[in-house]
Formats: sequence, C-alpha cells, structure tokens
Amino acid sequence: MASSALLTDHYELTMLQAALAGGTAQRRSVFELFGRRLPEGRRYGVVAGVGRALDAIEAFRFDDEALSALDGVVDEPTLSWLSDYRFSGDVWGYAEGDMYFAHSPLLIVEASFAEAVVLETVLLSIYNHDSAIASAASRMTTVAGDRPCIEMGSRRTHEEAAVAAARAAYVAGFATTSNLAARHRYGVPSAGTSAHSFTLLHDSEEAAFRAQVSSLGTGTTLLVDTYDIAEAVRVGVEVAGTGLGAVRLDSGDLGDLAVQVRAQLDGLGATGTRIVVTSDLDEYAIAALASAPVDGYGVGTQLVTGSGHPTSGFVYKLVAREDDEGVLRSVAKKSVDKVSVGGRKYALRRRTVDGVAQAEVVGIGTPSQNDGDDRELLVPLVRDGEVVGREPLADARERHATARAELPPAAQQMSKGDPVIPTVFEGEQP
Repeated sequence: MASSALLTDHYELTMLQAALAGGTAQRRSVFELFGRRLPEGRRYGVVAGVGRALDAIEAFRFDDEALSALDGVVDEPTLSWLSDYRFSGDVWGYAEGDMYFAHSPLLIVEASFAEAVVLETVLLSIYNHDSAIASAASRMTTVAGDRPCIEMGSRRTHEEAAVAAARAAYVAGFATTSNLAARHRYGVPSAGTSAHSFTLLHDSEEAAFRAQVSSLGTGTTLLVDTYDIAEAVRVGVEVAGTGLGAVRLDSGDLGDLAVQVRAQLDGLGATGTRIVVTSDLDEYAIAALASAPVDGYGVGTQLVTGSGHPTSGFVYKLVAREDDEGVLRSVAKKSVDKVSVGGRKYALRRRTVDGVAQAEVVGIGTPSQNDGDDRELLVPLVRDGEVVGREPLADARERHATARAELPPAAQQMSKGDPVIPTVFEGEQP
C-alpha cells in the first residue's frame, strides 16, 4: 500500500508541532473511536473497515514525497520528527463484522499523544465510510434472506470508495460484487454479464442473446427489458434452451413483472431459470419483493450511499492522558450536545443463557464482570506497533452472521426504531 500519511487533516500536524514545542507530545495518551448515537432510526450498526485501517496504520510513513508536500505546513523540527514516524503503540478494537451501538468503543489507540493524534483522520475516514456501507448492507441481506444480493454500485460513487464499499458489503453478507478491484485486492467474488448497450449493439435481440450464450454458456444471465420483456424471455429460452441460467429485470414494476416472467418461464419448461432484479433497490424495496418469485437482487446506489446514512458519525477523542507525575488521568469533552465519556474503556455484550444479546456493557477504567454468558468485544489489533489482528475477510463475514443472529428479533425490523439493546456504563464516570 502507498503511504497513507497525507490522508489527514492540516490541524493534526499543527497540533503535533505545538505539542512537540510545548513538551507534551510524548505524554502517554488513550484515544477512543466511537459514535455518540446510532444513525437516526437504525437499530444496530456494523463494524467494517478494520482490515483497511490496519493497512493504513502500517503504511503511515512520511517518505520524501510526503515530507516535501508539507513544506509551509509545519516547521523543520516537526518535519524531522515525522521523517522517523513509526507507530509503536497498542490498538484494541471490535472485530470486523461485529455489531456496535451508541458509545461502543470501536477502537482504542494507546501511544504517545504525538503518535496517536496524527492517525485520527485516516482512521475516521475508513471506519465512518465502511461501517455505514456495511450497516446498510446488513439490513438488505437481512430482508433478502436466502436470496443472494449482488453489489453493483461502482459507477455511483468515487472509484476508491467503490472498492471499499464492495469489501464492506461482502462482510455484511453480499454474495458478489461487480467491482474487479475488490476481487483483486480483497478476494471478493465478482460477477457480471451484460448491459443494455450489448443488446443495442446487435441488429436484433436474438443476435445479442446468441452471441452472449455462445461466449458465456447457457448458464449466463440475459437482460430481458431492453425492448419487450415477454418476447425477450421467449427468445432467450429459444436460444439457450430450458437450462438458461437467469434473466434480469432492470425496470418497471419488478414485483408484477417477476410474477409474469416466472409464469412464462415455467410455461416454456425453464423451471430452473432464475429471476434477478435490479433498479435502485434498497432494503425497503427488497422487503417489498419478499413474496415475489425473485431469486436475487442487484443493489447499487442505495448501498454505496449507506441507504440514507452515508456516514456513521464516529468521532476520535482523547479519553485519558498522562499527567506531569506520570499518572494516567481520565479526560473528557463537556461541551453541549457533544459530551464524551472519559477513561479507558472495556466492552462486552451481555447475553441471556440462550445467547440472546441484552445490553452493550461499557466498563470504565476496569473490565465489567462477565457472568459466563457474555461475550468480550475488544480484541488486540496492534501490539507495540506490530499488526496482530489481521484476518481473512471470510472470518469477518462469518462473524457478522453470528453476531447478527444473537440480536433480539426486533433487529430484523426495517421500520425506524430505538437500538435493539441499550448501552450500559459500568464503573465510575470521571
């Protein structure tokens, strides 16, 4: 990965300069990444971007190009300090794919103030984006049930955001992506066949279908709504036979059309041909199609924009720092509407004996008591500057399915509501 050092805000480095000059830069500090609340109406959130954040921490190096770009931003002593920057602290956090709630301490960074403060912007940009996408994706895969969801939003967002979105959606249960960079970088399975332009390229729909089937096989998916849907379905089965893999509907009343197409396919003997629908789907549209004979959903715009919540609202705050005597003291922001809770945090998910989540328990200063049914949430990610928490993406995907299954049934409701479990603080608040 190229250097991530300039993926930051100007004031991170001016704070650093002032702290270096004032003699406070080396004070041991604890920063916490969290959200004060869930996005409005959401019942839970999904942690995503952990693996990308670890890559960014590892690549946070000020090479000659980065240092040259900072000419006029900070002074020479600060540039000299940055030239040797290597994060040497510790990081704990929620594992990727897990759920989060209000004030969940998703990431705890412990190091000198100087080492930790400069990571603020890049960590927030990754977590805020990826968790927003994963949270939307989880709602979509929840209502889709056993029907696969295909991520296809690359052309609706920034080219790099598209890759991150495909990764986050896969963590939250999407089956495949259209994005080849996500396939290359992260191993997300990719899929795709043709667009309307391919049909329009040919002199007839039949010619287009024959070319596609000849090249890609009878298991391909034919796009059937360029002209007349019923005629396209008839021609598609005639060309590919009753073993045609799937047809795709991309416009119109998808529910009614799916019923009509299913009846037509069955009448033609293509009983195993699947019906895939696309066209600005979100979790509500997917839920509305639950009773329709649909076999899969292609989701684009609404996914990569977080389905109404394009950011998670996370912040990165100093919650403890060393004083002049070397004692770690809790600190907290007290401004109106932006209050933070000071102190080093610990977290567990309180569960019933049957494994159903009851509360998000955040311990302040010391871990909360685990009664044996609870699940510890923080895992080591970086130790003494070395990444120790990297894992296969498949592990995060499996974790998400398991964590979602332990939530109360209300988590499956798409209507706006309160978080499905409360956040409870234990320990003395500073």
